[in-house]
Amino acid sequence: MTDQVRNTLPGNLAFVGFGEAASAFYEGWRSVRPATRARAFDIKTDSRDETVRAGKWADYERADAEGAGTLAEALAEAGAVFSLVTADQAHVAARNAAGAIAEGAFFFDCNSCSPGAKQKSAALIEKAGGRYVDVAVMLPVHPRLNRTPLLVSGPHAEAALPLLKDLDMAATLVAGTVGAASAIKMTRSIVVKGLEALAVECVLAGRKAGIDDVVIASLEETYPGFGWKERAAYMLERVMTHGVRRAAEMREVARTVAEWDLQPAMSSATIHWQQQVGELGLKAADIGETDYRALADAILARLEAK
Repeated sequence: MTDQVRNTLPGNLAFVGFGEAASAFYEGWRSVRPATRARAFDIKTDSRDETVRAGKWADYERADAEGAGTLAEALAEAGAVFSLVTADQAHVAARNAAGAIAEGAFFFDCNSCSPGAKQKSAALIEKAGGRYVDVAVMLPVHPRLNRTPLLVSGPHAEAALPLLKDLDMAATLVAGTVGAASAIKMTRSIVVKGLEALAVECVLAGRKAGIDDVVIASLEETYPGFGWKERAAYMLERVMTHGVRRAAEMREVARTVAEWDLQPAMSSATIHWQQQVGELGLKAADIGETDYRALADAILARLEAK
């Protein structure tokens, strides 16, 4: 770490939640700083399902991270804590972390939550003596890993920039209070996650009616260069793989829109397809096809079998 950070904080790094994003960040850190070490705690290690517990400990081992049996153990003497859980667990994670965070430690809340939710979490961390930073992760973590673009905001965001730079992270400061960075991401997600839901409904309807090829060709004419066949396949795969998590994020998006005294009609509608397809448990790799038609047919078959 930089001298500025080293002089004020213990050097340990910690994760709250160790899924795709956390493991991607850690992989990136290790590639530029091989000696970087981090402790991690994930609630899956408390699962009643032995397979789930074993899978998470295997994740730690595969990443060469130090798995912790408790959150307090993971956060002990950590100068920087990265919270990367699902949106519906973000406030719970902050509340639990507040009971164990070191005095003066940065708490990077990287979860996709509304500005209001971030502010509630910030109050808990600040009361406990931590330094809360609102972080918005603006693109998928693969393939960029730790170089995935981030927006950071809040009273401690500028002070945290040297640490993030030392970890070779691509963070941009957003002026404003806690929630300013997340407001940008939440508003952007109306289109990003909404477009995925529109693509799912459009393609599934087209396949059912036997007109998807005509519809896709027409969309390509209307929006030339978008690459609708490839984009449709990509969006279907994203919803299949991450739909449940995206639905949780879209609930936060809907709360964000409501916080601004608007009706979140489109955000709320997006939740349906993200949740429904995500809950099917389909994996594109198991289907063995990257064509949108094969992915759509697999979704339709599973929906019809329910």
